[in-house]
Amino acid sequence: MVIVSGVSKSKGFQGVVKRHGFHGGPRSHGQKTFRTRAWFYRWRGLRNKVPAGMRMPGRMGGDRITIKNLEIIGVDKENNQLLIKGAIPGRRGTLVEIVG
Repeated sequence: MVIVSGVSKSKGFQGVVKRHGFHGGPRSHGQKTFRTRAWFYRWRGLRNKVPAGMRMPGRMGGDRITIKNLEIIGVDKENNQLLIKGAIPGRRGTLVEIVG
């Protein structure tokens, strides 16, 4: 078992549906633009400030992620590769840190 750390894939600027899993508003009764807006969900009773921790659109991904307890399947000495079973953070070809 090993611990693998790396930088996750960057998604760029994303809305609340993709970033936080909001389901969207109703599509009926004339609703067109309010179905994916962040303030559509939680802007009730708030006036001049955005409260701390409010889930809103923004940059997603590109964070350092650590995955624990991944299993080593094999070692390929000819090609200098380590075969690990599980989800490795990051894009293909990026550097990851493996701690045994």
